[in-house]
Amino acid sequence: MRETELDPSVSPLAAFGAQLRKARKAAGLTQVELGRLTSMSDSQISNLERGTRSPTLDWVIEVDRVLNTGGTLELTYWSLQGRGSFLEGFPEYATHEAKAVELRQFELGVVPGLFQTKAYAEALAAADVRRGAITSEEAEARVSYLLTRQQRLDSADMPLVYTVMDESCIRRLVGGATVMPGQLDRLVELSERPRAITQVAPFSMGERRTLALPVVLLTMPDRSMLGYTESQERGFLSRETGTVTAWARDYDRLQVGANSDLASLDMIRAARKDL
Repeated sequence: MRETELDPSVSPLAAFGAQLRKARKAAGLTQVELGRLTSMSDSQISNLERGTRSPTLDWVIEVDRVLNTGGTLELTYWSLQGRGSFLEGFPEYATHEAKAVELRQFELGVVPGLFQTKAYAEALAAADVRRGAITSEEAEARVSYLLTRQQRLDSADMPLVYTVMDESCIRRLVGGATVMPGQLDRLVELSERPRAITQVAPFSMGERRTLALPVVLLTMPDRSMLGYTESQERGFLSRETGTVTAWARDYDRLQVGANSDLASLDMIRAARKDL
């Protein structure tokens, strides 16, 4: 039977359905077979793929396991639950992040999301609730989404992660003295992992800091590269070779100018001691 053509741009549910169908076909399963493996009828699977039915979290976790997706469907699920709490473009980026074999990230002002403790992430989300930017439900979805993304750091297929943080990330007291010590301890722990290289770009770099906005460079399994950055209003995922190459060049210069990984670890420990 000919399957309905899917248009992922119609709605977030349609985008989820298109991703589900792609993962199912990659696993070589029919709708009937996937339904049998996940206790669902083929018509229900069809409705999910066409974006006319909302999935439950338990089912999404199970289908991620069955299809061996690396958790990408759960990431998309959380973006459905808290659409208002994410910048436009970010959920698409996160699905690629979950598949990347290498990440190079630069952040300023706050600790990169993948490295945030739950308490730190909750403090940031609570601040957005207080100023009316998101609801309490959206804040909860944002934190849950982040924790799901972070699971890959503790898995056997943890990607190689290069991180350069502006010094403001370790000096800004998010959550105050009750939250920040634990966050700095987390950075120390991650910095000591063999697949995580963490550097701090000190304030003394001044105008020599080559990046003015957060940037993430993703290397995918086929060695292609994607770039991601954010403005105040939205996120931008770029596949354009010239743009990504320019960002990578600036990132390389930033790494050279930043403190070494050992000197950066000393900075983080010193900041922790100051608290």
